[in-house]
Amino acid sequence: MDIRPTKLPTQNDDVVTASPPPPRRGSDALPLPLYLTNILFTFLFSATAYFLLIRWGEKIHSATPLHVVNLSEILSLIGVIASCIYLIGFLGVDFVQSVFLRSSSGDDVWDINDDEIDRLVKIESDLTSGEDEEIVKSVIDGTTPSYSLETRLGDCKRAAAIRREAVQRITGKSLTGLPLEGFDYNSILGQCCEMPVGYVQIPVGIAGPLLLDGREYSVPMATTEGCLVASTNRGCKAIHLSGGAFSVLMKDAMSRAPVVKFPSVRRAALAMFYLQDPANFKRLSLIFNKSSRFARLQSITCSISGRNLYPRFACGTGDAMGMNMVSKGVQNVLEFVKTEFPDMVVIGISGNCCSDKKASAINWIQGRGKHVVCEALIKGEIVKNVLKTSVEALVELHVLKNLTGSAMAGSLGGFNAHASNIVSAVFIATGQDPAQNVESSHCITQFEAEGDDLHISVSMPCIEVGTVGGGTQLASQSACLNLLGVKGSSDEEEAGSNARQLARIVAGSVLAGELSLMSAIAAGQLVKSHMKYNRSSRDIGPSSQVNRCA
Repeated sequence: MDIRPTKLPTQNDDVVTASPPPPRRGSDALPLPLYLTNILFTFLFSATAYFLLIRWGEKIHSATPLHVVNLSEILSLIGVIASCIYLIGFLGVDFVQSVFLRSSSGDDVWDINDDEIDRLVKIESDLTSGEDEEIVKSVIDGTTPSYSLETRLGDCKRAAAIRREAVQRITGKSLTGLPLEGFDYNSILGQCCEMPVGYVQIPVGIAGPLLLDGREYSVPMATTEGCLVASTNRGCKAIHLSGGAFSVLMKDAMSRAPVVKFPSVRRAALAMFYLQDPANFKRLSLIFNKSSRFARLQSITCSISGRNLYPRFACGTGDAMGMNMVSKGVQNVLEFVKTEFPDMVVIGISGNCCSDKKASAINWIQGRGKHVVCEALIKGEIVKNVLKTSVEALVELHVLKNLTGSAMAGSLGGFNAHASNIVSAVFIATGQDPAQNVESSHCITQFEAEGDDLHISVSMPCIEVGTVGGGTQLASQSACLNLLGVKGSSDEEEAGSNARQLARIVAGSVLAGELSLMSAIAAGQLVKSHMKYNRSSRDIGPSSQVNRCA
């Protein structure tokens, strides 16, 4: 019979199949429920086999020939054979089923070959023409590289659809649920993502208003963690009711540290003295600054390990986060230095003393990107009525958790409750590099009693943000930057002011998040709040923490 699909796949159909008759089993022989049939045949096999073994034992002792059987033994043999056929068939041995249960019509489902089975499943297709079908086949067989589709077709959306179809066929897995439509694939070409097949949706919530330096900000946070936005929003409320938070930008300098090698330690040391000599700085900075009209070299500090030298260049980068900018400047300087030290070998443009996307003491001490300190004085009545805890409880928890607990864990830059939570959410919403959350979340939080009130501060030496380049130019992320009033480049006379303001907003948001989470822990509300916003409320017993405000 014909078991091919009866309809073509549509946008809403993930798998399209015909409706073939269900596979036949040994249990179909009796009009009983499957579990009763299983019990019946299992009992039949055990009872008859036991009976035959007893009878054969008696015949051996009495010297009676085994082939001499009576009616009960004949029925037992039939029972053993019948139960064996059923049990073997139930375990799925196809040849037993095909021998004993094949129908006379000859159109059994076991006659389907592998090719026909493969045609039963059709993965949803986004192709629009026969030409696209041929290109998919060429990608699958390797004659057309997947990465070249955009260049070959001149249509980024079409290239993504073809690549998506090829991936589905190669892997045999459907990408239904991963959106393809509704995205501008031209906007990421050569800038944000290679070989796209769709995009991931992350919900964006708004915390605030955050009252920071006399201005209100509605802070966009992209996250899938329940309770995070609500908690940060509560912190913003407490700060606002207490008169707001205030921030100070301590430093603005992106860094890059290549690794270069010399024939001897002496030559490496001479190069280090040359690079750090104030008399050479003006010349080196002019060479460095040629890489961009916004690049401004600020300092060069060197570390040496044997014959290897790690010069760390720090520079201002305007409104860009600046990694590409500083790397180009470093390359220009190294080419010049090589004329003075021709025996210098550049091993790598990055030697990990930068230190990019890794927790490191050098970032914690010297900073990287924007160094921001943010503070607020929370009134005692706000702590009690809004945060549902007390100043004394917060200060004690801070010392034992953020300071002592972090020290016990050997934390590096992690003397806080959950700075990375807020940093990641704001980074994703505003188009920053999520991987730079590693060092950007370096933060030490302070809680101190000031009379009846609470003084809270966060010091963050490595906030790496930009308002131009990378993911900031995507429509969704650009909209979030616009909401904060820091979209794009600032005036050339104040180059970098948008990026600096974004760093302040990140620090202020972290301040709000730290205040609220610490209050929830001190009040014994953390688990229940997460169950309310993120999980089931079942199996949640009384809090094991003492609410010291009660």
